[in-house]
This record gives sequence, C-alpha cells and structure tokens, in this order.
Amino acid sequence: MSDFTHFNEQGRTRMVDISDKQETERTASAKSSIQVTSEIYDNITSNTMKKGDVLAVAQVAGIMAAKKTSDWIPMCHPLPLKGTDISFKWKLDDELYELQIEASVKTKGSTGVEMEALTAASATALTVYDMCKALDKGMVIGQTYLISKTGGKSGEYHRDAKEG
Repeated sequence: MSDFTHFNEQGRTRMVDISDKQETERTASAKSSIQVTSEIYDNITSNTMKKGDVLAVAQVAGIMAAKKTSDWIPMCHPLPLKGTDISFKWKLDDELYELQIEASVKTKGSTGVEMEALTAASATALTVYDMCKALDKGMVIGQTYLISKTGGKSGEYHRDAKEG
C-alpha cells in the first residue's frame, strides 16, 4: 500500500500531508453543461424565470461550491482560494439548447484546485437544473471535465481540443 498516497501504513484511508510541498500559484478550469428546452432557454435569456435570474444564482452557487469543496470531497484539503470565476456560453443546434459552463479557480498554495473547479462547474449546472425544474425535469447535465491546470510538482495539464 505504500505506493498509494491516500493510505497509511495499515492500509487505511488518510488525508495526505502537504506541509512540505512548495507553495506555488495554481489554477484550474473545468467545464460542464446542461441541455434545456427552448422554453427554458427563452426564460433564462429573457430573465423571466419565476425563481429569479438563473445565471446569477447559478454563478454564485458555483463560487460557493468551490469554496466548500473540502466539506464534501473527503480527501480534499481546505484551500484559501484567491479567485473563482464562472462563465456561460450558449450552444444552439437545431432543437438542442445547451448551456456550457466554465469554472476557473486560482490559489497560491501547496495543493491544486482541480477539484474546486470541477465542483464549481458541477454545482453551477445543478443549480440551473434546480432553478428550471418546474418547467421541465428532463434537462440533461452533460459531461464535466478538467480543461487545464497549472502549478505544482506535476506541472501543467491542458486537455486536448479533440477530447472535449
């Protein structure tokens, strides 16, 4: 079990000790999406959804989720985030209305922010679902994945454009 960083000498789960890791600037970006009906698209873009401004609420939810990632991903370290941003882009294809979500997170610390970016993107999509479910419960939350990360010992990662 010694090859696995999240197991102790007894083979039991542990949170990795990062106290000796160098603090560096670390960033991560992740994407998610949600497919909606034309009615939901119209309500979101005209800001007429009964629960309020869907994108504003979803954006705040994503930022809050990034800050609380360690509260619900057991082995994540609590991190002092230096910045979090959520952006949206609509992809319209025939009768398919897809809201693409990108979450970017930044810190200066001893461990990366990939999980925070992924959590932010996921929570944003889930919040859009929650805000719109009264109109249609058939929305589909799409793939969620890491786009890029920088900083730390493992260096940079940039997802190949062909992958997503």
